[in-house]
Amino acid sequence: MTIEPSSMGFSPILRTGAPWRDLPSHYGIHSTVSSRFYRWRKAGVWEKILAGLQQKTDAEGLIDWEVHLADSTVVRAHQHAAGAKGGNKTKLSGVVREVSPQKSTKRAEGFGKPMVFVLTSGERHDTIAFGDLLAGGKVKHIGRGRPKSRFRYFLADKAYSSQAIREKLSRQGATPIIPRKSNEKKRERFNRGLYRERNRVERLINRLKQNRRIATRYEKYAINYQAMLTIASILLWL
Repeated sequence: MTIEPSSMGFSPILRTGAPWRDLPSHYGIHSTVSSRFYRWRKAGVWEKILAGLQQKTDAEGLIDWEVHLADSTVVRAHQHAAGAKGGNKTKLSGVVREVSPQKSTKRAEGFGKPMVFVLTSGERHDTIAFGDLLAGGKVKHIGRGRPKSRFRYFLADKAYSSQAIREKLSRQGATPIIPRKSNEKKRERFNRGLYRERNRVERLINRLKQNRRIATRYEKYAINYQAMLTIASILLWL
């Protein structure tokens, strides 16, 4: 499935953070475009497009399975995000209140493209999202074969320095490149040169936040913010 979000009116809303009613008229009737966004979100269309682009890129040998990187950022909710009926309707790692900040955790491949992201409530620790972060981002082969999911090195900051995380990574065959916390007794040789590559996921977060709809949550429901984040990721894979 190949769809260009910028040609269908989604990209301007994503980039500017404007309400749907302010969509330029040449994209069509704003209610039609917004209805399409919600309908496709419900049908999982955005996730299918992202998965298809990752699959195509991997078939071309352009996904780095050597190094994967993780980082998180807190997303403040705009006042327009208040007033949702029944609270946030989405599967999140932790409860997200209507206007509370959210934390968005990303895993990127070595070239800085987004593989998977996990939303949690803003006050939850980064490690809460780790299980979903590790389990997601599988890329299906074109044709037969098991999905790709394994990488060689996992780069993250001290927030991910726990024995449980290190053991999970080792069981998957990945080497953690994570600095130890000052209160941890165990020390080992740390690959500082490779750790510097973690700036690629930081740059990814900055690119995503160039979209005002990502830098600030305008959506009343977290599941709609998640869809916007998926569209922003699609644009980076195109």
